[in-house]
Amino acid sequence: MAMTGKCLCGAVHYVAEGAAVFAGNCHCRDCQRVTGSGYMPVIAFARDTVSISGEIKYYKRKGDSGQDSYEGFCPECGARLLAYADAIPGLLMIQAGSLDDPSQYKPQMDIYTKSAQPWDHMDPALPKFAGMPPTG
Repeated sequence: MAMTGKCLCGAVHYVAEGAAVFAGNCHCRDCQRVTGSGYMPVIAFARDTVSISGEIKYYKRKGDSGQDSYEGFCPECGARLLAYADAIPGLLMIQAGSLDDPSQYKPQMDIYTKSAQPWDHMDPALPKFAGMPPTG
């Protein structure tokens, strides 16, 4: 099932055609700052399964891996829509709140819980990882 979404002003649209690789709530400080909340709900897709129409502006920063990460947002309204990181090549993370149907988001885990705020009550049924989950 395809997932579609857009920015606040509608200048940027995306379609994710493939199956999600993972979906999780990121509690890192950068995601808290980007959202102004306790966490950012993200869905990761293989990058080549997502098509984007409209201009995206990217902000480059260093991730905790020491490699570059890129935050993508609409240059018109400033809405943050997606991200990718050199540390996890081939994946594109979409901010779940930008989906046309946000009920499609089904979190599978909480990540970077070492930075979670005490007022942010996480779902106890979801697996928790202090940082990124182990791979492999």
